[in-house]
Amino acid sequence: MHVLYVHPNFPAQFGHIAHRLAQQPNWRTSFVTQAPGPDVGGIQRIVYKLAGGATASSHYCSRTFENAVWQCDAVYQALKARPDIKPDLIVGHSGFGSTLFLRELYPDAALINFGEYFYHPHGRYSDMEFRSDLGWKLTDAQFQRARCRNAMILLDLHNCDAVYTPTQFQFSRFPSEYRPKMRVIFDGVDRKVYHGHEEKLRPPPDQRRPRQIAETTIPAATRIVTYVSRGFESMRGFDIFLRAAKRIYQEYPDVLFVVVGSDRICYGGDETYIAPAKNFKEWALSREEYDLSKFLFTGRMPPDQLARLLAATDLHIYLTAPFVLSWSLMDALSCGAVVLGSATSPVKEMIEDGRNGLLADFFDADAIARRAVEVLRDPAAYRPLGRAAEQRIAEKYSLDVVLPQMVEMYEQTMARGRTEA
Repeated sequence: MHVLYVHPNFPAQFGHIAHRLAQQPNWRTSFVTQAPGPDVGGIQRIVYKLAGGATASSHYCSRTFENAVWQCDAVYQALKARPDIKPDLIVGHSGFGSTLFLRELYPDAALINFGEYFYHPHGRYSDMEFRSDLGWKLTDAQFQRARCRNAMILLDLHNCDAVYTPTQFQFSRFPSEYRPKMRVIFDGVDRKVYHGHEEKLRPPPDQRRPRQIAETTIPAATRIVTYVSRGFESMRGFDIFLRAAKRIYQEYPDVLFVVVGSDRICYGGDETYIAPAKNFKEWALSREEYDLSKFLFTGRMPPDQLARLLAATDLHIYLTAPFVLSWSLMDALSCGAVVLGSATSPVKEMIEDGRNGLLADFFDADAIARRAVEVLRDPAAYRPLGRAAEQRIAEKYSLDVVLPQMVEMYEQTMARGRTEA
């Protein structure tokens, strides 16, 4: 069977699955993407280039849709020039819109979309209104745009044969009329990378020794607290993390906060409100005085280094608004880290307080700090939470568990035949 994956980025959500399938004799995998590069792990890469996109003269609310249509066209043109690509199944990321035109090229191929998110401008499902504590007033146009951002997603939902989404939280956000064609299947954590069995990184407290993190030697007695986010921003509670960290080091001074990520803003509209600060990190650090010697900002880390860090941490803090769950949380749980997460819907799906991790109110920096200090004072007492977290990932969310579910969905969708759309 020939599976064609479609995503502007490579390998994105599909890399692990595509690589595993490429190693099996009865499967062929291709990947059409904007990201240039060679074929990797048996995955044939086809690169497309955008020929246009929304401009300043485009309506603010229609720009997301216009950009998605240009993605559709670029994917279509790149594949039309490759008559050797004849997939039995197409799997693409819904919202970028890059699978929509492929019905015209491959009328007999089954089509599955990855449904990541459905936007809600107001109410209990709204990530937009969650950070009301900041006092930032969203404009009418921002709420209007949120409704328009679902346009390509709705076309994808109608056009495809099946949809899958990683979590029950994300599933709950999609319109009820489309849920019968949806399944909940997680992306899959690669346990070969993110595992917690390297006990040399997490020795018993009486055998602690210095650790080397990003060319920095951390003394044996110093506790490590980690925070990981692709971008430092309000959606991921970076400002609240900083406030909690300050309270933690004031109460427990022998601690180092290892912060992994970049100064970019990936979600929301933080850049609208933080001027003259260059980024949200700079803005958040300007709100209070911080002892920056307590922080080690590493930038982004490759997976193997991140896994070693997460296995060595005494506590991992993860905060998020009700939004798409970060891979970093699942990676930390898989490494056996003790995780203190925000008590928001997507996190509570993964962490049961006191059983495989800890929870605290997203907005309560004092409560986060109190729970953190309890762990830092006696990390051995909380180690069972990390072991339970690792076990849950292994049993429910690992790639070994997810892959058969994904293959079953692929085969069932192809067997049913395509939906007329």
